[in-house]
Order: sequence, then structure tokens, then C-alpha cells
Amino acid sequence: MRLLLVRHGQTPSNLKHLLDTAEPGPGLTPLGQEQAAALPGALAKERIDVLYASTLLRTQLTAAPLATRTGLEVVVRDGIRELSAGDLEMRRDAEAAETYLTTAFAWSAGNTGLRMPGGENGVEALARYDAVVAEAAASGAETVAMISHGAVIRMWVAVRAENVDIEFAAAHALRNTGALILSGTPGEGWRAHRWEDHSFGPRDSGPHESGPAGETAEGAHG
Repeated sequence: MRLLLVRHGQTPSNLKHLLDTAEPGPGLTPLGQEQAAALPGALAKERIDVLYASTLLRTQLTAAPLATRTGLEVVVRDGIRELSAGDLEMRRDAEAAETYLTTAFAWSAGNTGLRMPGGENGVEALARYDAVVAEAAASGAETVAMISHGAVIRMWVAVRAENVDIEFAAAHALRNTGALILSGTPGEGWRAHRWEDHSFGPRDSGPHESGPAGETAEGAHG
């Protein structure tokens, strides 16, 4: 199966550097809407059979233009939502961002029992994402697109893709509407073929991109 993991378009919380992970979450900014509108053209060569989005509003809005182009119904699943920030929810300080990402990549390193402060642990996060990927694979679809979120995509791929290590995933942010393209199956494993960390649609090059600890705030999470 070919698996396209796409981050949603820009949101107001991305601009404010907020750890905004609760449902339903914000919609898209005007730029985010442009990024979503550009996805069908950017993915025109992909013969997508099934289209998923998370339960957060921003992924469903990002998926909508692609659904219109393909004629597919958007399958909404909680399992591919963003990593819950727990007690860090709606914080924007460097300490919170560092704790959030450090915890996520600790899960990628195998410390899956570690819990996000007030939130889920790695066992729970991986299990819910794995379940949706397994559902998609069981459908028999050859190409599946999932509109998901930055931190959970990077964390999951660092665990499941045989050719992506934690150092690479941690060093390569995923911008809004950036995508990872993998192939494989849940039983045989996954291999990443493309890591498109740039936006498929228009990219905001404003000063707000500079986030804590050298990470771009847009690419870090959300």
C-alpha cells in the first residue's frame, strides 16, 4: 500500500505558536485555505483510493478540496488526531514546546511508557494511529491519503519506517501541507520514499516561523 501522510493547512494557533491539540480545534487561516486548495494539484499524479482526516476541524477542511477532486468521501477517524498536549494545552512557551516534542520523540526511541504531562503515553498514541493505518490496509486500497498532524506523523514514521531514524525526524519539521510518502503494510513494515517538509501550497515566509529551540513553530506540532 502507498501511504500519503499530509499535515493540515495553517491555522490561527500555528501563527500564535500554541500547543492546540483539543477537539474540535481551530479552522484554517486564509493561507491555510490556499494551501488546502493547492493539494489536489500537488497530488494529481496520485491515484488516491481512500481519503482520511482526523476528528480535528483543520484536517477535514484541508481534506475537502481533495475530496471534491477525487469524488471520495472523507473518512474521519480519531486515531490520527494530533498528540494530546495534556497539561501543556494552549501554552506557547519554549519549555512547553520542548517538553512536548521531547516526549514525542522519546516514544519514537522506545520509551513508550512515558506519559505526556496530563495526556496520553506512547503506547496509546501508537496504538490509535496503527489502528487507522491497519483499517486502511485491510480495505485493499492501493493508495491511501491521511490528512493528519505534524508531531504525530513525525513520531509515528520515526517508529514505523525502517529507513527513518529519530534524529532525522526530529531535525526535519513538517510544514503545513507538507507530506510523507511511504509504502508497505502493517505486517511487513514501512519504507519512506519522500519527506516533503515544504508546503505543497503557498508558504508563509514571515517572521513568525521562528519558533522555540530552533524549531519552526509551524513545523513542530499541531
